[in-house]
Amino acid sequence: MNISLIKKLVSTDAGFSTLALRFPIAFIFIAHGAQKLFGLFGGYGLEGTGQWMDSIGLEPGYYMALLAGSAEFFGGLALLVGLLVRPVALMLSITMLVAIFSVHFTNGLFMADNGYEFGLALFAVSISLMMSGAGKLSLDNVIKQRLA
Repeated sequence: MNISLIKKLVSTDAGFSTLALRFPIAFIFIAHGAQKLFGLFGGYGLEGTGQWMDSIGLEPGYYMALLAGSAEFFGGLALLVGLLVRPVALMLSITMLVAIFSVHFTNGLFMADNGYEFGLALFAVSISLMMSGAGKLSLDNVIKQRLA
């Protein structure tokens, strides 16, 4: 195990301000992932989401739904507790880019037209967290202190 790599992944100089980004985005991603994976909150579950993804050309739809739902649900949980925030935020930013360009981009910016503004906001927060790290109140910070 490469301790140097782990230290880089969990490093953060951010203070408590990242909580203002981590908590709301975590709940949003958890809820969207739960829609895709479990059919909660009015979602269609893996089967339904997979069929929809097939219909828009993201194939195989079931596995794409599993990947997107897992990234959002488990990534959201990781953001909530501040665990491996940098790699999780990278994964979520890629997920948002796929959503923006495969679903929303042709509809324009505004959410009222099923546009990409919400996906863009989630992408921006993900990129910010990827650059800043988890902050002081996080499992990443606990791991960093224990490795020091």
